[in-house]
Amino acid sequence: MSVRSGEAVSVQRLRRQQQIHDQANSNGATDGSHTRVSSLDERKQVGRALRSGIPRAEHGKWTKKSTRPDPIDLLRTADAGRIPELLPIRYERMLQSPLSFYRGAAAVMAADLAGTPATGIRVQACGDCHLMNFGGFATPERNIVFDINDFDETLPAPWEWDVKRLATSFVLAARSNGMSDSTAREAAVACTRSYRKRLAQFSKTNPIDVWYARITADDIMDMWPARDRDRDRVQKRIDKAARQLGSEVDFPKLTHVVGGRLGIHDALPLIYHPDVARAPEFEHLVDQALMSYRKSLADDRRVLLDRYRVVDAAIKVVGVGSVGRRCWIALMMSASNEPLFLQFKEAVASVLEPYAGRSAYPHHGQRIVMGQRLMQPASDIFLGWETAEASHAQFYVRHLRDAKIKPLVEAMDQELLLNYGKVCGWVLARAHAKTGDAAAIGGYIGSSDVFDEAIGDFSLAYADQAERDHAALGAAVRKGKIAAH
Repeated sequence: MSVRSGEAVSVQRLRRQQQIHDQANSNGATDGSHTRVSSLDERKQVGRALRSGIPRAEHGKWTKKSTRPDPIDLLRTADAGRIPELLPIRYERMLQSPLSFYRGAAAVMAADLAGTPATGIRVQACGDCHLMNFGGFATPERNIVFDINDFDETLPAPWEWDVKRLATSFVLAARSNGMSDSTAREAAVACTRSYRKRLAQFSKTNPIDVWYARITADDIMDMWPARDRDRDRVQKRIDKAARQLGSEVDFPKLTHVVGGRLGIHDALPLIYHPDVARAPEFEHLVDQALMSYRKSLADDRRVLLDRYRVVDAAIKVVGVGSVGRRCWIALMMSASNEPLFLQFKEAVASVLEPYAGRSAYPHHGQRIVMGQRLMQPASDIFLGWETAEASHAQFYVRHLRDAKIKPLVEAMDQELLLNYGKVCGWVLARAHAKTGDAAAIGGYIGSSDVFDEAIGDFSLAYADQAERDHAALGAAVRKGKIAAH
């Protein structure tokens, strides 16, 4: 079977499952209308009924199919449209470890997940839900919350896909830190168990309370025993982030003055001014981008944006999966010389699209922004999108950094990794409860550990697959098929 025909089968299967779920949710109307079940018990029963078609234990299976696309081919396909000179950096980062490979291979896992059991219940999915895409950040009210912070691949899709990708990332992280497979599986199960229990709680909660629910720094600290040796270290990182504004921290690191002119400092190959930045028409292109972005903002945010002027813009290489996508950082200054860094990041079709269907939004920057606003409890006030005048490339825009706290996964011991898994499961449950039918999902999962254990099994098996794919990338580099440096 070709990749394309396999994708078509997957899309058809998911749509049939969604129709079955919609029919199960109907109230028996025969006049062509569609009435959703409203009571909590009835919606939970809908979820329980789905077990007869897809037993929960089925989620524990992963078997490589003979028709599975070559992961290297999928990665090369995902390279289309990227800046060619940056691709060796992308692959060098992916080669560092199986976890690094996993971070850059969302397209590979999306193809694999499309062939796994799914109930047909959809949520606004993250699409690239791994433990490194969670962290702390400041809300517009300047409070620190913990949540998902990467939405490049977000799209309505089966809820199971996010759970499986997140749980597997904990196995790979545990292995990277030299932990046993029993500990790795325990972390995946702990994450899933937290998701199950929190989702059950959210299913009984007032929808408005779910909408405003957030996991704060205090919530995280309450999870740690008072005598835990990691507690003070985590608290210090939170306190430091709360005192800092992202642009003020980045300003001395990213800028310099040459000939009396303030600008972004080149740090090749990760920060640089491409040739177009030195062209006479560049100022016009920047102004056009800013005007296009401004239109996507609410009126009050436009007033704030207008307090700043653009001083310089440059390319900045970020992440693993995003390397090669055009990512501009713009330095802006207020009249009293306070800095603001905005990130203009290229937006393309989600890796889930071939299997879950196209986005309702024609602009992929808008898709990302709307998905982020749906899933997060509070979002960056500068979120917006724009289209480049010359290339018609689509971008989404956000603060470059605002009091962000990145998880130091490589320094986590067993206890800290388990606690981190519980927090991530909690966050994902809140996001799915906000955008999907938590009662139906909760009814399907149930109150036992059957689903948790199944995901633990899947995570170990798929982590093995990710390690094999990582080795295949290494072989492709050694044979000269892919460049990495």
